[in-house]
Amino acid sequence: MNIFKKMYQDYFGYKKLNEMQDIEEAQLINNLKDYRGGVEYIINDPAQSQAVAAEIRQWTERKGFTIIKHTISKSGKIGYFYFRLGDDPGEESQKIQGYFAQKPELKHFRFNVKSKKPKPVIPNRKLKI
Repeated sequence: MNIFKKMYQDYFGYKKLNEMQDIEEAQLINNLKDYRGGVEYIINDPAQSQAVAAEIRQWTERKGFTIIKHTISKSGKIGYFYFRLGDDPGEESQKIQGYFAQKPELKHFRFNVKSKKPKPVIPNRKLKI
């Protein structure tokens, strides 16, 4: 495809019928039972990553969640929050899913707990004598 045709299609928003179009709000693909405290999200515009993280932080503190860990990737496109689990994880996951789903800045999100990589087990080598 030549560059002018691509620029024309991008400018006027032309999409082929078989291409998947971006959604305008986050997808509700998470099961409530999957929530274990971690939420990973992808932002449409990486330039807004700090502002979105600040909004999420304010909302969670207002709702009584305790943030244990927060990270943003180097590119600013992927963010991660890890919350302390409360008495009712099902209710917490509903609140979090409802809030994240309504944010137009987010492309999508999922419940995911990032854990540290386990150290590889090195077997002991026995020396033959």
